[in-house]
Amino acid sequence: MEPQGIAVVTGASRGFGRAIAIELARSGFDVVATMRDPAAGAGLREAVRDGSGTITVMRLDVTAPETITLPDGLRVLVNNAGTEREYLPVEAVPMQDWRDVFETNLFGLIEVTRRAIPIMRAGGGGVICNITSASIAMSVPFYSVYRASKAAVQTMGETLRAEVGQFGIRVVEILPGPVDTDMLASSARRPEAAGCPGYESMAQAMHEGRSAVEQSITPPATAAAAVCEAILADDGPLRWSCDRLGGQLLAGWQADPDGFLGAR
Repeated sequence: MEPQGIAVVTGASRGFGRAIAIELARSGFDVVATMRDPAAGAGLREAVRDGSGTITVMRLDVTAPETITLPDGLRVLVNNAGTEREYLPVEAVPMQDWRDVFETNLFGLIEVTRRAIPIMRAGGGGVICNITSASIAMSVPFYSVYRASKAAVQTMGETLRAEVGQFGIRVVEILPGPVDTDMLASSARRPEAAGCPGYESMAQAMHEGRSAVEQSITPPATAAAAVCEAILADDGPLRWSCDRLGGQLLAGWQADPDGFLGAR
């Protein structure tokens, strides 16, 4: 597709979402950067002065349907808004954590998406880009809630792709590895599972092994450029990486899903 028309990015107040909004605007899209607190969008317009598109900041909370308003003429939707909770073993995760994470990462995403589809159909097509996680490709301890929510988005996206292709709507999935965001920085902490009897050693090993990720962290702007490439590639695949480590994980998983998952 040509980089023009309206693109909406959820969770664009900081980190990856903010970088994606800037990259799309610089490429030529008129971007609506959405977030729960529009004040957090300060400086976004100035960040695209050298681009051919524009950025407008709008309040949108994916967990509050009354705040979800999508513009006519929408051509691109980037479902980036997401959250996570403490790193705990499955038996110790409070049920409210499951509900809270799925409310944002899955149900909120679906609510935005189902509203976008009729607009794109009326406009002759578009692109729906879902941000999941390269962690789906590995059996990572203590990430059950986050990984499960992203895996649910992945399977929903597969079905959505089969349904809406006939309307000229393309679905793409980005599986980021370690992109330099606040969420990644937070993951450097010792897993809360260290306080759960029987999981202390595994939690400590996870914490110590986390340092290896530091060598593979990708700047948000670099990862955002890869997202833009995926959106513009009319003949591209469903799944894309946006960083080196994420690409390695995706390639290994696609080559041998059962063996790769079993490696851990």
